[in-house]
Amino acid sequence: MTTNSIERPLDKARRLPCWHGVVEPQPLDGGLSNHNYLVEDAGAKYVVRIGGDAPIHNVMRFNEQACGRAAAAIGIAPQQVYTEADVLVMDFIEGTTFDAELVQSHIARILPPLKTLHQAGTRAVRGAVLGFSVFHVARHYQKLLDESDCRSAAALPRLMKISAQLEAAVGAIKPALCHNDLLAANFIDDGERIWIIDWEHAGFNTPLFDLANIASNSVFPAALEREMLERYYGEAASKALWRRFKALRAASHQRETMWSMVAEIYSELGHIDNQSFIDYTEKNLDDFNRAYEEFLRYA
Repeated sequence: MTTNSIERPLDKARRLPCWHGVVEPQPLDGGLSNHNYLVEDAGAKYVVRIGGDAPIHNVMRFNEQACGRAAAAIGIAPQQVYTEADVLVMDFIEGTTFDAELVQSHIARILPPLKTLHQAGTRAVRGAVLGFSVFHVARHYQKLLDESDCRSAAALPRLMKISAQLEAAVGAIKPALCHNDLLAANFIDDGERIWIIDWEHAGFNTPLFDLANIASNSVFPAALEREMLERYYGEAASKALWRRFKALRAASHQRETMWSMVAEIYSELGHIDNQSFIDYTEKNLDDFNRAYEEFLRYA
């Protein structure tokens, strides 16, 4: 990728017509599929995300914007102030970005806005919105990897066999609007409430996946998983619910593993080197293997 192509997103962020004066966007850390900037304009701060559709990862920006608007309408996500097909400008939330340890210690505060998303958010969303299935994602990634020379392709037959086993264990679902990518860094605490950001994988799914995704990304021990399920559902987790949860937790790790395998080959973000994705694949494959062994104890 040339230097000019790397600089273009910054130039675009600088020239957006929503600004009241001259701005100088500052790059933000993160952004595995976007270029993100902090902009100060007319006494306020905004986050600018520059990135077009990413069909390889089933990311469509109209969907990200629609789900984000619904989440903002119910008070759990930043307000969007300007959009284009490949641009999203939203209010900057001043606060503490969570890590895994903070997610664990604040799960009682995280669950109410998450439950609000699944209930009120489902009613608030307008227009076309995508569905999300972690098992469809696996099949989609398999096809891409089968067509490539991915160094990790030898793991695919086993991964897909297990994916079918996990999908059967989950069974039928009742869909609701879900985030589907609840990394610890997607929670921000402003001191009064917790906000949820980054809606590019959002869509209709089972709320149980959001819970399993939190547990997988923030390394919950079994006791905290049980506490989370009991708080969310208001009763002790049944054996059937616990088994479905463990299946989705393993599937969450598998999704992240295969996402990284695909990114090893197809990522177009010049600020992230390929070795970072290779390392991320290996880490997530180890996590997946442990989660699958846990699932087998409940199968």
